[in-house]
Amino acid sequence: MAGVGCATLDNSEHTLLFELTCDFEQFPPLAVQLCQRLDLQVRERNWGADRHQWLVEFEGTLLWLHFEFYSGSCWLSCQQPQDFEVLQYLKKLWESQ
Repeated sequence: MAGVGCATLDNSEHTLLFELTCDFEQFPPLAVQLCQRLDLQVRERNWGADRHQWLVEFEGTLLWLHFEFYSGSCWLSCQQPQDFEVLQYLKKLWESQ
């Protein structure tokens, strides 16, 4: 998918990090594509001056999709540490497509 590169798990932070190339205004359509590719359902969209934070769901598990413009960081985080296995699965799904 254009604009999004590889995904890396961060075990200590319970996150799935994405290499992303976009600006603040480009993020929403790119995030929609990312969510479609990972079969994530968008439940809520929040944004501020330099950050997007979307609540998404994967098969009953709630996750947060974050994007910070100034650092150029994009990641998925789980609300509960035990849900980290969902991020592990999503990484495998990302790599298989």
